[in-house]
Amino acid sequence: MAEISIRNVTKSYGKTTIMQGVNLDIHDGEFVVILGPSGCGKSTFLRLIAGLEDITAGEISIAGDVVNQLEPRERGCAMVFQNYALYPHMTVGENIGYALKVAGTPKAERLARIEATAKSVGLAELLDRKPGQLSGGQRQRVAMARAIIRSPKVFLFDEPLSNLDAKLRVQMRHEIRRIHNQINATSIFVTHDQHEGMTLADRLVVMNKGTIEQVGTPEEIYHRPTSIYVAGFIGSPAMCFLPGHVNSARQALVMESGVVLPLPQGLAQAASGQLVQAGLRPEALCLTAPGTGHLDARVDFIEELGAERIYHLLVEDLPLTVLSSEKARLPEGALIGVKIPLEAIHLFSAETGLRIESKATTYQPVGAMA
Repeated sequence: MAEISIRNVTKSYGKTTIMQGVNLDIHDGEFVVILGPSGCGKSTFLRLIAGLEDITAGEISIAGDVVNQLEPRERGCAMVFQNYALYPHMTVGENIGYALKVAGTPKAERLARIEATAKSVGLAELLDRKPGQLSGGQRQRVAMARAIIRSPKVFLFDEPLSNLDAKLRVQMRHEIRRIHNQINATSIFVTHDQHEGMTLADRLVVMNKGTIEQVGTPEEIYHRPTSIYVAGFIGSPAMCFLPGHVNSARQALVMESGVVLPLPQGLAQAASGQLVQAGLRPEALCLTAPGTGHLDARVDFIEELGAERIYHLLVEDLPLTVLSSEKARLPEGALIGVKIPLEAIHLFSAETGLRIESKATTYQPVGAMA
């Protein structure tokens, strides 16, 4: 079993605190993605689990054993780095089996395990090649095979796909998830790419400035972001925010520009009188004729995506984005209406940045709207 328990972990460099009081439980066999922008502490988190850095305070346990004082090689973890870290003078087979050779594994057993591991990641025909003769995706497979052959309790991935092109990243995401399912190990994957996080994770851990902002399934975090930070980080195109205050008597959000948007009753009651930010996902909004939607906006510019378009609009001076399969020919500055399904509105406190939950039992997430 390879449960991982993180308890009140803090990491500081002198007077600079990188992580503060982090708590997290990772279940045996789970695929957890630690997601956040550069500098949020996610790679440091991974290195603390691996033992590549010492924690300042707190406790880390793996499979029930506290590992604070254990060397990296004693923790049962295998790490896959962004830069692959392959030995250029060794063949693929030698790179994969190097840890077994160092451990004194008999040659016959070592070669059998190298062959079986290489086959599992699609490298069986490349064992005699050197890393310089491989593509980026093949080198990444070698790095993964080198980790797999050790039969670790835990796989740690530190942004392993960052050096690959977009198409290959998609292929490797599928490959990593397939291998995880095949070997049934516990996996922790660090990335700043939300697409990687959403497609790979059993659970997402969203980090912000050295603390955990939210933990949940990709669906939970998409539909119920607990803060403006999470809401703005998850989703592509990013969620838009319109400021205003709630008038519960009118069951409405009154924007600073004077535009009035209706709110579900329970949501208006929960936020009565508050200054808020209304979060709107671009894919939940609909274009319509001017004067027939909840608000009117002017076209700033349009991004063509093939099957869809991203309409960048302005409501007064506030940006609003709509993702639509409609192919309306709209020149810059044209007026367009926008319909906003009431159940698609996310409200956040302007003071704390935290989510305001509806009191109505009928309030549904974006994914459940008609």
